[in-house]
Formats: sequence, structure tokens, C-alpha cells
Amino acid sequence: MGTPRETREEQAEEVIERLEAEYPDSTISLRYSNRLELLIAVILSAQCTDERVNAETEHLFEKYDGPADYVEVPQDELAEDLNSITYYNNKAGYIQSACEAILEDHDGEVPDTMDELTELSGVGRKTANVVLQHGHDVVEGIVVDTHVQRLSRRLGLTEEKRPEAIEQELMESVPEGYWQQFTHLCIDHGRTICTARNPDCSGCVLADICPSEKGDSDVDLASGEPW
Repeated sequence: MGTPRETREEQAEEVIERLEAEYPDSTISLRYSNRLELLIAVILSAQCTDERVNAETEHLFEKYDGPADYVEVPQDELAEDLNSITYYNNKAGYIQSACEAILEDHDGEVPDTMDELTELSGVGRKTANVVLQHGHDVVEGIVVDTHVQRLSRRLGLTEEKRPEAIEQELMESVPEGYWQQFTHLCIDHGRTICTARNPDCSGCVLADICPSEKGDSDVDLASGEPW
């Protein structure tokens, strides 16, 4: 069991410093060339790997060029184009509805505010944060995906379970200038070392400050379950 820094602010800063050294090129892994493609890729990424999404959108973005293309195609055809994606029927409906709203309410442009984005079908706060940060260069929150949720709890940065509550606590301890990069660092570390089922604590650069470290800790703070 590692020993975290005295305050959550100090813990967050130490985590960021170490992970930046470990993953100097950490960035978003979804592939896109414009804001609409980003929005669609993030909608598709819910409960699906970025690798799978990138494989699917490679041909999707060649076939569909703008919001009107997605609206005009039969939903069954769009769903078939997404059939390797989890919940592809639902996501096809979300994409068509979002694109219809973009055309009717936003002059064909992806909106640039949290309120307007979260009014679109299939868009919650996490998706909106990604689109704002990478599509509009607006950072007003922290993207909390499954990796951020798991690592933040394991590292003692939060005891909350809901993504919205975790985000609010992280915004109090993570320096504002790192709100965007914190997510990418957690994702890279979560994929490489701090996996959900069998984290490699012996190879982790955070082990000595992690209260969930398997060497001495009896409990995985991410789940609250014994190791």
C-alpha cells in the first residue's frame, strides 16, 4: 500500500508530474477531421473501445460528409454501417437526431456550449466536454470516462462513484491548466498499467503513492472490493 500525499491537491500534482514523464505524447486517440466527426466518434465510443470506433469511422466518414448526409439516409442503413459498434441501432438513432438538431437549430454547425451540446441526442456531459475541448478549444470541466473514474478512486483523489460527482471533486484538486491532459494521462495509464481486473502495480510509477497498491493494500478502492 502506497502512501498518498497529504492533500488531494498535492496528490493530483504528483500524479500528473509522474504520468507526464511516463506518457509525454498523451492525447486523444479518436480519429476525426472536423467537429461533426469528433461528435459522432465520441457518441460511438460509449461502451466501445476507441480502436473499434476508429476502424468503423474510417469508412463511415468517407461515406457521410455532413449532417444532412446522416439525416437523409434510412436509419437501418446507417445502423448497418455501424454494426461492429456496441448498441449500433441506438447510436444510429442518436446520430440522426443530433444531426437533425444541428441542421435545424444550429445552422449546420456543432454547438459550442455545454448546455446546447447536452441537448443533443446521445450527448451527456462527458461527450460534451470532449467536443468542447478538442473541437472548440473550450475547457470548462474534466472528462470522466471509465479509466479516469477507476484511477481517481484508486489513487485516493475521490470517493465518489458517479462521473458527475467525480468530475466536481477532481476540478477542486487538479490544477485547471491540466483539466484536459489529466484525462489523457489517466486513459494511457489505465490501458497500459492500471487495468480494471489485473493492474500491474509492480510496474507502476505511482505505486508508492497509491493507497490501492496491491502489495500491501487489501482493497481495490476503485470497486471497494478485496483484491
